[in-house]
Amino acid sequence: MPNLPTLAKLAEDLESGRTTSRKLVEECLSRIADPAGEGRRAFIDVDKQAALTAADAMDGLREVNAAPSRYAGIPISIKDLFDVKGQVTRAGSRALDDSDPAEHDAEAVARLRRAGFIMMGRTNMTEFAYSGIGINPHFGTPKGAWNRAEGHVPGGSSSGAAVSVLDGMAHAALGTDTGGSCRIPAAYNGIVGYKPTQRRVPLDGSVPLSFSLDSIGPLARTVSCCAILDAVLANEPIVPLKPRPVKGMRLAVPTTIALDDLDAAVAQTFERALEALASHGATIERVEMSEFHDIGPMNAKGGFAAAESFAWHRYLITAKGDVYDPRVAVRIMRGEAQSAADYIDLLNERRSLIVRVNARIAPYDALVLPTTANTPPKIADLADDKAFTTANLRALRNCTLINMIDGCAISLPAHREGEVPVGVMLAGAGGSDRRIFELAAGMEAVIRV
Repeated sequence: MPNLPTLAKLAEDLESGRTTSRKLVEECLSRIADPAGEGRRAFIDVDKQAALTAADAMDGLREVNAAPSRYAGIPISIKDLFDVKGQVTRAGSRALDDSDPAEHDAEAVARLRRAGFIMMGRTNMTEFAYSGIGINPHFGTPKGAWNRAEGHVPGGSSSGAAVSVLDGMAHAALGTDTGGSCRIPAAYNGIVGYKPTQRRVPLDGSVPLSFSLDSIGPLARTVSCCAILDAVLANEPIVPLKPRPVKGMRLAVPTTIALDDLDAAVAQTFERALEALASHGATIERVEMSEFHDIGPMNAKGGFAAAESFAWHRYLITAKGDVYDPRVAVRIMRGEAQSAADYIDLLNERRSLIVRVNARIAPYDALVLPTTANTPPKIADLADDKAFTTANLRALRNCTLINMIDGCAISLPAHREGEVPVGVMLAGAGGSDRRIFELAAGMEAVIRV
């Protein structure tokens, strides 16, 4: 990954006149257009003229001290799941090609726009956000960070979002996370991805996968970058992030499910990160989380994602099922077999799960676990449906635990230069977002040493 700037550094450069929004946008456009790069697969649409016009407007406002925020003029990308006024929202699918252009921005997009961020375009994604791998048969699959000559998956569903940040085609990205769709691409590409407490960011204007689990979050280069964007998305003041000292942190490593069947590189990198934290004074306890055993049975019939996506798709998939990715369609159709009683059971079981897990983790500052069980698979190895399903479930497993408990979580890169990307996830109960950011900021420099 090139040595690319943080949002704070970009803001400083804009304020000092060392750069302009126009220059930043032009640099991003050049990287997107590079025929040797991943731009044509990372983006479904590029808003070249609109981005340049908006950049000129932000430069003009800054000249008269009227920029809407310190970050006005910084280019970001938008996942194709979000409405942008005047554009068609395809959600990575050909089934929505003939939809009317959006009449309004999604609320998350509107908040970023009000802060002055520049929309570079719509990023590619797993069709309808229904996979943690990032393969898209309609628009292509951008290659992830690891060994691009071979071609490894970028992670999903916010695949193009992560690659746009990785390659400097945008300086941050707007994504979503239903079972890991911000954190998995972050882990696979050596960047940071955040899943907030769901209720903090409105879902209005985004195509749903599961309205019980969907969360809207950022992908960026550092913990601080994600904290800035999260504050904008949650309509909260942007306040300086004060890292917590690692010394004195009390962290719980769940031994139930989260450490099962790890790739060797994931296990090695995770243990090394724990050793680094312990050497800096963190207390780390391995804790059995028997409650996690309940999640598999809850999802046995497809869980919330199948039930709620089928409710949204049932007419569209009847009319246009032939243009859906078959791997997505089969997951959606699992919802057809769920009864109202099944769904009510799910709601009640989840409420109980959240109460029990929150009580279990209350004595700790956070949970710490591998973001994914696997390293990024080769794209070519997933042509087989069985191999794809196995890889997808392993990618999603640990992240899904946190969505099911209505928690918040961040994925931090833990590998060293030259090693396969591996993410370490820090997670907490719903509402502990600020604490998770402070802890992650303290851990960020320590876990890669």
